[in-house]
Amino acid sequence: MARMDIPSPPRGTRRAGTFLLVLIVVGLVVWLLGSRFYYILARVEEQEVGIKFRGGRIVDVVGPGVYSDVGLFVELKRVSSAAVPFLVADPEIITSDKQRIGLAAAGDIFRPRLESADQLRTLWAQYNTLYLNDQAARAHIEQRAQQAMKVCVGDRTFDDAVIGTARDALRACIDSELNKLAQNVGLVVENVAVPEVTIAPEAQARLDEIVQSRLQTEKAAQDELRAKAQAAAEQALQEGQIRVEQSRLQEETRQKVLLAQLDEERLAAQQKVIQAERANELARVEANRAVIEAQKSNELLEAQLDLEVQTVRALASAEQARASTAVEAALGLLYTANPGLLNFHIARENANALANTEKLLITPEGTTPTLVIPGEQIQPVADVTPPQ
Repeated sequence: MARMDIPSPPRGTRRAGTFLLVLIVVGLVVWLLGSRFYYILARVEEQEVGIKFRGGRIVDVVGPGVYSDVGLFVELKRVSSAAVPFLVADPEIITSDKQRIGLAAAGDIFRPRLESADQLRTLWAQYNTLYLNDQAARAHIEQRAQQAMKVCVGDRTFDDAVIGTARDALRACIDSELNKLAQNVGLVVENVAVPEVTIAPEAQARLDEIVQSRLQTEKAAQDELRAKAQAAAEQALQEGQIRVEQSRLQEETRQKVLLAQLDEERLAAQQKVIQAERANELARVEANRAVIEAQKSNELLEAQLDLEVQTVRALASAEQARASTAVEAALGLLYTANPGLLNFHIARENANALANTEKLLITPEGTTPTLVIPGEQIQPVADVTPPQ
């Protein structure tokens, strides 16, 4: 059999391949060793908390951001702050009155946040798995949730655990008990809910019987209450009618009393008005009397003053008359004593009485005409008085 010779590669090619292989191995070793001595541009997300390690020890707890470090055995680990939901169910829990129920509880698990950095430093060595692994945190809390459910249900009767608003009290109890157990490992449980409560078939049958009996009892009690209520309503209606009649009579009496009082008040007011009118009339009479008396007094005073004025005027007139007749009285005395002088003056006055336009009287020579017509201040020279 002939042997076939395979040509060997050139020496330069073998060296290049060996160098490349050594370079790859060295790079891998450097990469494996380098991850222990540095990290560059390591990012911590918004929902995370970063923990810086150096030489296996925590040197800092940081919030969201980008970080780099170089040193011996440096490392940056991230703890998620996002909620980790859980749901746990226990098919059989015994109540305080020896009833079996099934219960389911749900909620959200939260790890320590940046403001709890001291808690992270303290508990990291014991519970770092719970902080880095969601499944480990969920399993840990579900176990404590089952214990909290047994404690809260065991302290309550069947009715207090299942019926109506009692489930809210049960949920609050589980929330409180679960957080007491979770706070020891730095976890917080929020949004606890009790979405389901299950009852065993035999318990459900007995519960139906109890409910039916209770409904019948309540119906009987309601019938009794309705009968009592109807009787009470009828009695109340009759009493109400009686009270209404009494109220009507009382109101009529009160109205009559009020009317009588109003009549009395009206009569009293009328008497007061009459008295006031009488007083006004008396005052008016007195006022009129005073006015009349004042008028009379004024008239009397005026009459007295007029009398005094007339008296004074009469005296003045008498004095004036005496003064005006004093000369004539003196002449009368003179004429009485001297009759010739009187005739002289008579003749002179007659002559003066004749005006230039008077008619001429023709008398015999040596005689004097005789005037027989008397007049004011005319003295006849002859007696014309007819004989008696």
